[in-house]
Amino acid sequence: MPNPPFRLDGKTALVTGAGSGIGEAIALCFASQGASVWVVDRDPKGAAATVEKITSAGGKARHSLVDVSDPEAVQALSSGAAPLDILVNNAGIGHVGNLTGTAAADLDRMYAVNVRGPFNFCRAFVPAMLERRRGSVINMASIGGIVAVRDRLAYTVSKFAVVGLTKSLALDHSDTGVRFNCICPGRVETPFVKGRLAEYPDPEKAYREMASTQLNGRMARPAEIASAALYLAADESEMVTGSSLMVDGGWSAGK
Repeated sequence: MPNPPFRLDGKTALVTGAGSGIGEAIALCFASQGASVWVVDRDPKGAAATVEKITSAGGKARHSLVDVSDPEAVQALSSGAAPLDILVNNAGIGHVGNLTGTAAADLDRMYAVNVRGPFNFCRAFVPAMLERRRGSVINMASIGGIVAVRDRLAYTVSKFAVVGLTKSLALDHSDTGVRFNCICPGRVETPFVKGRLAEYPDPEKAYREMASTQLNGRMARPAEIASAALYLAADESEMVTGSSLMVDGGWSAGK
């Protein structure tokens, strides 16, 4: 019988922002499918907790602490490291504000983490993939990288850049065996979002309003984004590169 689909046995994956939320879900998913996972985050407690969840379930994982916006630190992280099979640039931050509510420093901060972060990790780790002529790079973009999101100017600009970065990498390295794709989630019920909802007088009403942009009327779960990442990481998606995989509950359908 054929092997089960979407297994990652024998593969090494690095996931940034894996201490919580979507990144944690991706790390757990990859480990459950046989990958050895390198958990990268700024939060030592979160990173250690993710590794503990993986290893207690019989998986393989380790963690490192790094600021993704620091190119020297990222380069140092890659020095002497074994080549990766999978790189997931998931770490990211947000900002609420239109033009008058967005300072230049806010835009710079979005770019430092959301754009330069993936760029830094690609610069550090992709050359070894290119040399081996195989690998999968997955960048976490957003619905805000496909359509504009109201009052999210800096965030939207940064995520459009992530989509552009992904397409440029795929085009420039199309003959190398290394694939570059991005995932564009809609609203996801992460711990950060749950924390924001708890601040509203009526959290249930706030949830319904935030989820109303998605045609199925609910937010995605982190595990659902992880499933999309698993597909892009697996050999079964060999024909997929330069794509923006929408996991948005239909948000973009009418755009």
